[in-house]
Amino acid sequence: TAVLSGLALALAVALPALALENGLARTPPMGWLAWERFRCNVDCRADPRNCISEMLFFEMADRLAEDGWRDLGYKYINIDDCWSAKQRDAAGRLVPDPERFPRGIKALADYVHARGLKLGIYGDLGTLTCGGYPGTTLDRVEQDAQTFAEWGVDMLKLDGCYSSGEEQAEGYPEMARALNATGRPIVYSCSWPAYQGGLPPKVNYTVLAEVCNLWRNYDDIQDSWDSVLSILDWFSANQDVLQPAAGPGHWNDPDMLIIGNFGLSDEQSRSQMALWTVMAAPLLMSTDLRTISASAKEILQNRLMIQINQDPLGIQGRRIVKEKSHIEVFLRPLSQAASALVFFSRRTDMPFVYTTSLAKLHFPEDAVYEVQDVYSGKIISGLKTGDSFSVVIDPSGVVMWYLYPTALPAQPWHVVRQQAPGEGFHPVLL
Repeated sequence: TAVLSGLALALAVALPALALENGLARTPPMGWLAWERFRCNVDCRADPRNCISEMLFFEMADRLAEDGWRDLGYKYINIDDCWSAKQRDAAGRLVPDPERFPRGIKALADYVHARGLKLGIYGDLGTLTCGGYPGTTLDRVEQDAQTFAEWGVDMLKLDGCYSSGEEQAEGYPEMARALNATGRPIVYSCSWPAYQGGLPPKVNYTVLAEVCNLWRNYDDIQDSWDSVLSILDWFSANQDVLQPAAGPGHWNDPDMLIIGNFGLSDEQSRSQMALWTVMAAPLLMSTDLRTISASAKEILQNRLMIQINQDPLGIQGRRIVKEKSHIEVFLRPLSQAASALVFFSRRTDMPFVYTTSLAKLHFPEDAVYEVQDVYSGKIISGLKTGDSFSVVIDPSGVVMWYLYPTALPAQPWHVVRQQAPGEGFHPVLL
């Protein structure tokens, strides 16, 4: 603990120098990430189509550019672990595996950039990456940042396997400085809090927001509904700590979207998309865009959903209701006095009719809203705060609403970004 308090003091003193201020990720980053779907498959002889190789990234870049993804904001195509050779070169530089990336990362970045996309890469602050490839030890931070910049990389995910808490406390801020010093705009994704349990006092979210553009707080997502629920539960249980930490330029990252893979039903896929959107999460898909189903594509390409996710206010939503009936309600305040509501069912029996009113959800009295159902597109006009309404929510499904005020109360209500824990959360009028 003496070491920890000393660290906290050192960080506090160093704070002015830490500021990332790279002007990036003003809204949650959107794109594609290899890990959940393709993992560390490096057997290109047996499985050339699905191994971690330049071909996989060339093909995914084509899909992002040609199938409507890029134009909706899915701009980052991100390499994860297992891309590099097992040894650094003679000058100590990281090098891509010569068989799987024969043209090198610079050529891949050029290919991606030519299609109006951005390239992300993976590193690990430690002796090895989680997959056993060369890591970035403290003496290599500047060199690796320079290498990534020279290659034309636009985003770095820095993992934390094989490093101590002390090394992380020094190395994560050091990499932020090193990336800034390259002069190249590189979005910085940190795994730092995930390795420290994700919560204070070990994690200082004030410092984190100064150092990183986004950060992984919790466990890796797996291709299952149980995994999605475990992440949602942790984020909801700790929302009083997590929600104020998020905002333009610095986001909580509950991990990848697994929509389009094997573990989620269509209902569950709609739920993950809605819940990640209301949590202001980065939308990083990890699925095979070459074979994705029409239904999964429709969920991921929902324009109103993306507009809500990318709302410029950048306020993370919260769970505001948890019913005995296993219905939960999430609210995200949006710009121009709009809001997003998600009605989520944890039931496993049958569709449930949930009845409530905007008044019960702490919306301002005497306001009138136009409501659009984000998935069906159906519009309800003239919904008053006091009006009772019902939504039918399928098991493990959601109903998601976008609410826009058509008449506001005569009494102005106070503009608040977020209230202190326990005061209840109210939508924000701006």
